[in-house]
Order: sequence, then C-alpha cells, then structure tokens
Amino acid sequence: MKALKERILRDGKCFEGGILKVDNFINHQMDPILMKSMAVEFVRRFASTNINKVLTIEASGIAPAIMVGYLLELPVVFAKKKKPSTMENMLTTTVYSFTKDRSYDVCVSKDYLCPGDKVLFIDDFLANGNAAKGIIDLVKKADAELVGMGFLIEKSFQHGGDYLREQNIHVESLAIIDSLDNCEIKIKE
Repeated sequence: MKALKERILRDGKCFEGGILKVDNFINHQMDPILMKSMAVEFVRRFASTNINKVLTIEASGIAPAIMVGYLLELPVVFAKKKKPSTMENMLTTTVYSFTKDRSYDVCVSKDYLCPGDKVLFIDDFLANGNAAKGIIDLVKKADAELVGMGFLIEKSFQHGGDYLREQNIHVESLAIIDSLDNCEIKIKE
C-alpha cells in the first residue's frame, strides 16, 4: 500500500535489533485518515472471504481492527493481555512479545469467540509470528475458523509470514519490510 510505505519511510524510525518505531502514526499517536485507508485496503483484499468476526490482540491491533469491523459492519473482539476478574468461560494461550522480550497470557471470552465463527485477525505488526500463533491457538480452542490474517506491517526478515503462509493461512500485509540492517528501512516494492 503506497501511502503506508511512504509514511513509514518518512516518519518511521529504526532502532538496533530490528525494531521499527511507527508510534507517531500507528500505535501511540494515530493518523485516522491513514488508518481508514488501510482498513479499506484490508476490506478489498479480503472481499471474497466469508467473515463474521474481526479479532485482534491488545493494544496496537485495536484501532485497525475497529476500522475493519466498522467497514464490514462486524463485531470486533480483542484478546486481553490481563485476565479480568469478571471474565468467565475464557480461552487462554501464552504469547511471547518480541518488542517487550517477555511472555504473557492472553485470553478471550468463549462468549465472544464461538464455535463456527469465521475469524479475520488484524494486527499492526507481523514479525516472528508469535501473536499470530497465539491467535491460531485461541481460534482452534474455540472451534472457530481462521479465514485470514491482515497486518499493517510485516518484517519479512523475521519469517513469521513464511510460517503462516506455510500453514496455508491467507495472509495480507500492507507493507513488507525486507531489511532494517544498519538502521536503514528497506521496503519491498
């Protein structure tokens, strides 16, 4: 997606260790116009997919997931990183965070991720694929069906996308980063 790629090159910041910081337009301060454009692109790319629920993981996936859900007129569910004391009948899995360098449990209520649901997962980043693997586990535990995964930015050099595609999952990434070597952002054309 041209607008996203241009914005990453203009406003993204690269740090040692393969970290791309886009917090000034995606995951801290948000550009709602860009967010809407990205959601429109996801709707276009998943147009032939039968979906009845959009799923994400807190917190950075919520904004793009809400936009996609709004455009598709579907409910949006987000997996929580802390188990609420009020949640009953929950499904849980453990996810390792590359950015935070720690593992955490994520959970979702069985009331909102149900058998037979056709789930589209939306998130901001795809790196090693750890969050995606956790979502796959939650969807399986719910006896739902994962029909696709959409990511704003994929870091292809971390191979999470390779893993998901090898599992025959319909993956769409709006911008694919080929390299962040020497803190230089190289985007796949």
